[in-house]
Amino acid sequence: MKRAVIAVGLLLSSGMAFCSDGAAWDYSGAAGPENWAKLSPEYGACAGSNQSPINLSGFIDAKLEPIAFAYNAGSAEILNNGHTVQINAQTGSSIVVDGIQFELKQFHFHVPSENLIKGKSFPMEGHLVHADKNGNLAVVAVMVTEGEASKALEKAWAQLPKKGEKLALTADISPLEILPENRDYYRFNGSLTTPPCSEGVRWLVMKQPITASKAQIEQFLQVIHHHNNRPVQAVNARPVLE
Repeated sequence: MKRAVIAVGLLLSSGMAFCSDGAAWDYSGAAGPENWAKLSPEYGACAGSNQSPINLSGFIDAKLEPIAFAYNAGSAEILNNGHTVQINAQTGSSIVVDGIQFELKQFHFHVPSENLIKGKSFPMEGHLVHADKNGNLAVVAVMVTEGEASKALEKAWAQLPKKGEKLALTADISPLEILPENRDYYRFNGSLTTPPCSEGVRWLVMKQPITASKAQIEQFLQVIHHHNNRPVQAVNARPVLE
């Protein structure tokens, strides 16, 4: 779990979506996902056996307890780190899982989706990233289908930052606007999907997707300039619970 603690420290200090201060990495070419573990010793976990994302299938009925969401309205700032567009949360928003409180740190997006559900890819995926008091991580993943425009993205994209830019948000963007009405979810044990690929992350994947318009998804790609999804990793012996 030490790597996860280091990763959340980087999150808090840099304001980035788990972008390490180590070797530069990318989503293609010599610094692409297949080579992440070779780029730096601190990225060694990228070759681990409990990596994310995965293709969620072969579900085990575990009668999962509902996630207790306690999100406040509003967010602090929006930034573009070259790998994603990220919205940093105001303090005070949290979830409770396994009787443990995890504070919401930020949420960001991937196009197309990183996780697959029964082999299906989605146009976009949102990740709401949380940490408990010990630095252990929990990610709530939300699939996004093309359809009605997202009110949250409409407000966020009105201040869509350029690469390397961070802006204070002028609009109230509640993390609740990123969640579907139905909060049923799948669960598995995984990792960060970017270097340093720290394992021991609780993944909580919403079954019901939300929608965004085609234009909103294209706006995201226009500022990121490339797809930012890590390919699915081997599930190995991990159970996927529902």
